[in-house]
Amino acid sequence: MDKEYLIKKWLNNELTEAEKDVFKELDDYELNTNILDAAKYFKASNFSINRNFEAFKERYESNKNPVRRLSWLKPVIQIAAALVIGFGIYFYAFKDTITTFQTLSHQKSIIELPDQSKVRLNALSQIKFNKNDWQHDRHVKLNGEAYFMVEKGSKFDVVTSDGLVSVLGTKFNVKQRHNYFEVKCFEGVVSVISNKIKRILYVGDTFRILNGSFIEDKTGFVEPQWINNVSRFNEVPFLVVIEEFERQYDVKVALKSVNSMRKFTGGFKHDNIKQALISITKPMGLTYEVSSSNDIVIHENTN
Repeated sequence: MDKEYLIKKWLNNELTEAEKDVFKELDDYELNTNILDAAKYFKASNFSINRNFEAFKERYESNKNPVRRLSWLKPVIQIAAALVIGFGIYFYAFKDTITTFQTLSHQKSIIELPDQSKVRLNALSQIKFNKNDWQHDRHVKLNGEAYFMVEKGSKFDVVTSDGLVSVLGTKFNVKQRHNYFEVKCFEGVVSVISNKIKRILYVGDTFRILNGSFIEDKTGFVEPQWINNVSRFNEVPFLVVIEEFERQYDVKVALKSVNSMRKFTGGFKHDNIKQALISITKPMGLTYEVSSSNDIVIHENTN
């Protein structure tokens, strides 16, 4: 039976009982009745029954397109949502395998890696590594300073913004700070690459790039002294000493009429701020003032 014929008779309330049954089986029966119900709330102008049908037909046709668009849009939206959820799960799972350790000012920490290698992290430092891929790729990303005690095995890499350090199993210290990159070998053999400079370090060797200049040095210590709460320096700018002092004591230091690039050799302890200040100022002929708990001024000694 013709759909248009049924709709016209339905609008004119002329459907027989048999035609009503057929009309209710139409796939857009609900849409038609909803339109008619909504029309009850509007006051109509004078119009003929035929024109009423033509207006309805036009409205009916205009309402069919959105329904058809939704029929194909819905599965597309479902697929897109599934992809978003899938990617979210993937990236969350991947991110979850990255382990991060970070220290604050005046804080040190000992970390055990998946192969039982150990890392001692100095103040204001951070390491990251992928625990799930560790057996196939032993590498950590370092920002700051750390002492590594690496178990023997496959190649072990320390990646920093200033250079790459590679070993098989050894003990070494890596320091990566602003304009300062240093590696000290305390056991075994260490390979270092930085600024196109490559060196093999043996016990006691020091590799240092300071303000873009490469320096080779030696150390007589069997381990880095900062793990014993002592910072030691050999011919470094005084500014490097002050920056380390700030990290270890969580304070701010202002230099007044002081040459920050003047070379310093010596050190300071991490457990007594007054003694530490004397240790870094007296050898340089400087003095200090503490104006508040976190405000220190170092200046020339005028006495």
